[in-house]
Amino acid sequence: MDEVVRRWTAQLLDSGNALSLVVALVALALVWQHNAWRLLRNVVTIAHEGGHAAVALLSGRKLNGIRLHSDTSGLTESSGRARGPGMVLTLFAGYPAVSLLGLGGAALVSNDLARVMLWVSIGLLLLMLVALRNAYGVLSVLVTGAALFAVSWFATPTWQALCCELLSWFLLVGGLRPIVELGSKRRRGRAAESDADQLARLTGLPAGGWMALWFVTGAVALVVGGRWLLMMPQA
Repeated sequence: MDEVVRRWTAQLLDSGNALSLVVALVALALVWQHNAWRLLRNVVTIAHEGGHAAVALLSGRKLNGIRLHSDTSGLTESSGRARGPGMVLTLFAGYPAVSLLGLGGAALVSNDLARVMLWVSIGLLLLMLVALRNAYGVLSVLVTGAALFAVSWFATPTWQALCCELLSWFLLVGGLRPIVELGSKRRRGRAAESDADQLARLTGLPAGGWMALWFVTGAVALVVGGRWLLMMPQA
């Protein structure tokens, strides 16, 4: 085990992978710092609500619309059976979607497919745009899409890879903070209609159990995706 740790550390601290570590620390700072997080949390909300919407459609529910709000909250409305697997999966999908998108981004970036990541992300935002039902939501998605388009169109391949790496790290780390925030809100009695509480009423599994499952999923995605990003070959 000591030899494995020694080799992993040596590889991490070479000139290229040290840059990946710096990018990871920048992402951590963006998630940790209050003002930066309040602004960039909109990106996390887009991914969260997109997860609800995608699973609602895949489970056979009718997607009625998505709303994104200036306080960084969001709401995805779908119609169908009030109980059953489709509803459970739809409610479950929001929090893991953020971490899993980060994991997918890490897979693409670590395989030198940053440009593919950018265009896939833009395509997903365009699909989401169709389902938005309020002006702030449209603005949030357009601004995010414009930023990604600018990187894909004007940045060099090196900067594209760097930006995509930062976005992947941000989603991997940022996917965990809303779960922690939800736990804090629930302790203060301010989240009675949260996804976790709705799932508890539908399934009988306590809300804390759903939150723990989300956190473990996000933590595993962070470990796996983080290793891909830290160990990837550098130019």
